[in-house]
Amino acid sequence: MRPDHPSAPLDLERLLAITFDAARRAGDAIMEIYAGDFAVGRKADASPVTLADQRAETIILAALAEAAPAIPVIAEEHCEAHGVPSAAAELFWLVDPLDGTREFVSRNGEFTVNIGLIRRGEPVLGMVHAPALGVTYAGAGAGSARRWRGDAAVEKIAARLPPPEGLVVMHSRSHENNEKLAAYLAGMKIAEKRVCGSSVKFCQLAAGEADLYPRFGPTMEWDTAAGHAVLLAAGGSMTTLDGAAFRYGKEGCRNPGFIARGLPSLP
Repeated sequence: MRPDHPSAPLDLERLLAITFDAARRAGDAIMEIYAGDFAVGRKADASPVTLADQRAETIILAALAEAAPAIPVIAEEHCEAHGVPSAAAELFWLVDPLDGTREFVSRNGEFTVNIGLIRRGEPVLGMVHAPALGVTYAGAGAGSARRWRGDAAVEKIAARLPPPEGLVVMHSRSHENNEKLAAYLAGMKIAEKRVCGSSVKFCQLAAGEADLYPRFGPTMEWDTAAGHAVLLAAGGSMTTLDGAAFRYGKEGCRNPGFIARGLPSLP
């Protein structure tokens, strides 16, 4: 059986090691550009793009092609240049080389390198590296969520039950919809609403540092796949706004709104 067949066994720990190295090297390239002056271009949808996005993606694509040549990759900058594939394979990578380019441009540090692996529409591996924050999150299956902070040893992480003092709610710095967010949270006991960029929001849920992340606007699949996988590995969950399973390989790689949660007792 070919290694890219959706029923073939996957060596997820090997793939985690490969994506960890690729994400760290991409992060180093991003930080070299972050430390100096850089130009900001615009994509077709007017969102920003920099040389950091492009260099990071080149590093990641080369690493994945060498380590797992049979598994196709859908990556943000390649799709910008060549278009989104008309159909996704049953096993494929989703790569966002610099999630949170607006955060990169504003220099607030809340940007990440995202590498996710999708199998039959579900995220089975996620690597999220936040180079400016010096932290990396990963997961590949229930109970496998982990975090590296600086040069410290890897530590296990897990989503938490909602604390009695109320929920910590994550929401986007760049795409918040205050009216819809307020309506969704009405009646809930809220301890704090925390603004944050990129996939760091998923990772705070996975690490038991927050409880709820509602998103009402559209995203792309490469924005969410890696963080979603880390959250699942930590015991959390993510659904569409109407409670349906959140799947990947959709037409155009476009996501609907979603609700990401810590442990399952949340509404």
